[in-house]
Amino acid sequence: MSRIGHAFENKKAFIAFVTGGDPDLETTEALIPKMAEAGADLIEIGIPFSDPIAEGVVIQEADVRALSAGTTTDKLFNMVKRVREKVEIPLVFMTYMNPVYTYGTEKFAGKCAECGIDGVIIPDVPFEEKDEVRDACKTAGIELISMIAPTSKERISMIAREAEGFLYCVSSLGVTGVRSRITTNISEMVNQVREVSDIPCAIGFGIATPEQASEMAAVSDGAIVGSAIVKIIAKHGRDCIEPVCEYVKEMKAAVASV
Repeated sequence: MSRIGHAFENKKAFIAFVTGGDPDLETTEALIPKMAEAGADLIEIGIPFSDPIAEGVVIQEADVRALSAGTTTDKLFNMVKRVREKVEIPLVFMTYMNPVYTYGTEKFAGKCAECGIDGVIIPDVPFEEKDEVRDACKTAGIELISMIAPTSKERISMIAREAEGFLYCVSSLGVTGVRSRITTNISEMVNQVREVSDIPCAIGFGIATPEQASEMAAVSDGAIVGSAIVKIIAKHGRDCIEPVCEYVKEMKAAVASV
């Protein structure tokens, strides 16, 4: 079983997102092992990009801070390599096709494997166009994580059949960001997946409170939280480790209580 598979084994997973290099690489490097200690079952690391189309203002601003601090893809690879020596949990890159393509798809996948990344999420690669990336990932032994959205409808079964790692279920239309209410019928999406696959389903986009996290975990295999964590980092800067870890503990407890 892969590391990602283990993250969901016999439990609900809490998945945390951070933008790599926000506010700087040293802070991200110190933060990731502490988040793992605090209970994160899997950590997504966003590769900062100048045009992150799926992201709301909170993560866009984090990308700007990270890029301004001199973060590059190569520096992130080196950082992850050092972090991997300290953490057992799966680490996943969240990125866009442009940085992967510019870097070289096969070279990028190879470097992911080399530094200990377990999977990649690329929101702007449609399922129908993922072959080139999937082949490079397969060769490198990296899982390409697919996303489904409330609009996927009849495509959900098709995507679920070929999904790897876990399925990222987008809870709401629009970009990432904290939402006061999540109104999508999540259980309907998850049930459609279950008809064709037993791949774990984790819900993301808009989850910010322990109540929302437990509600989403109740109808799926886990909850993904990004913007709420990035907001804490934006507020505290280099002093973010303690407040982020307190938040992670609270969210993990909410997910585990289901």
